[in-house]
Amino acid sequence: MGITRRKLLKNTAAIGAAAGLAGCSNQIRDLLGNSSHAPIRPLSGRIGAVMRVIDRTTFGPTPELPETVSAMGIETFVHQQLNAALPMDDALKLALARLDIFCIDSAELRDLPEGEIVNQLKQAALLRAVFDPNQLQERMVDFWSNHFNIYARKRYEAWRKPTDDVEVIRKHALGSFPNLLYASAKSPAMLEYLDNDSNKAGTANENYARELMELHTLGVDGGYTQRDVQEVARCFTGWTIENRFLHPRGTFRFDESVHDDQEKTVLGQRIPPGGGISDGERVLEILAFHPSTARHIAKKLCTYFLGESDNRMVENVSQTYLQTHGDIKSILKTVLLSKALMESPPIVKRPFDFVASALRAVDANSDCGRAVQKHLDDMGQSIFEWPMPDGFPVDAASWSGSLLARWNFASELAFNRIPGTNLNLTQLKQLSTLPLVKTMRQITLGLREGGIPTNVSEEMFLALCLSSPEFQWR
Repeated sequence: MGITRRKLLKNTAAIGAAAGLAGCSNQIRDLLGNSSHAPIRPLSGRIGAVMRVIDRTTFGPTPELPETVSAMGIETFVHQQLNAALPMDDALKLALARLDIFCIDSAELRDLPEGEIVNQLKQAALLRAVFDPNQLQERMVDFWSNHFNIYARKRYEAWRKPTDDVEVIRKHALGSFPNLLYASAKSPAMLEYLDNDSNKAGTANENYARELMELHTLGVDGGYTQRDVQEVARCFTGWTIENRFLHPRGTFRFDESVHDDQEKTVLGQRIPPGGGISDGERVLEILAFHPSTARHIAKKLCTYFLGESDNRMVENVSQTYLQTHGDIKSILKTVLLSKALMESPPIVKRPFDFVASALRAVDANSDCGRAVQKHLDDMGQSIFEWPMPDGFPVDAASWSGSLLARWNFASELAFNRIPGTNLNLTQLKQLSTLPLVKTMRQITLGLREGGIPTNVSEEMFLALCLSSPEFQWR
């Protein structure tokens, strides 16, 4: 089967040559290999439970993942994913290392065009969703990126979002919600997107205050009033972005000279005068530990992982939130190891989920560059480009118009017509102890028979599997 990863990693010169190919991450992955594969064998036993956990915890099964999970057990797999300590393979490291957004300071990124920055953000997100072994972490990065949505095409957001992605979303994706909320509130990307960088005493801008309560914490029915919005806006006056000469531009700054330092009342709690920056910090504390916030986060997580927000399950998750002070791992454990996960309805794959799951299912090598991103655009999900602060919708009806574009992507992928993406059917067949037809039916349909004909070419069969109604759901 050609050069193996282990042989290549023993050869320092070969690694140097691989780094020299950094201009094309797909070539790097071809050289280093996709992953250290185990043989693909027939599944037995709790196949339904295994596939359900994989579909909800990850961006979809790779050919060998169902057997791996079946062998280790569902609970062990979930705990492994919660720990997020699996090593990233060298091909993915090199593919990410070649992206300027992770190598250049945010202030210096201004030398690059906005479109290039946005494209690299998209490429990095999809590379990780497809190839990172810590799949639950990537799921939560996707979740929090939508929860704290930032439109990358507004003002200087394209150049600020890479730092937000690393220091806010990824750093806290499996950590503590209060810490995540605090980091987001001080993120220059969020401050600019929701106009808090222009929030000053006397002319308080209410945009961030409103979205902070409606979307980030309490929820639209969380019990706050317009008066609370006004008071919270006053608390955050002076929270802005550093832009002074000989100072670290583009970082968070508290400008005391424009802060409203008078007394405020937020959700019935008095915030005394003279607090300065602590006014905003006190608001974040009040909101992070409010029962309405626990319920709002619980409801969104239940919808994301269970496809529904059953009142009993929402109550269980919100209680875990309050008891653990917003510990995200504990909250997820309550969801992912619940009986409700196995009994929950199917969840439609948004275009990002669909593309990532298709690339994983066929074990494709891909640079996840513009050719793939163009397909996502055609399906209606240009990630990092949702202009509203509520993030991409999760309901099935919102994505019903993407079906034709999905079929086109499935066909182009199966017939190896996507530049920068390579599907190696020979390698896939060599890995499996099953005929290719049964392997792909196992991965895409979960052993359901479906209505897919087998008297067609292997490429057409793959395209039909990826286009099937069953594969559009997780």
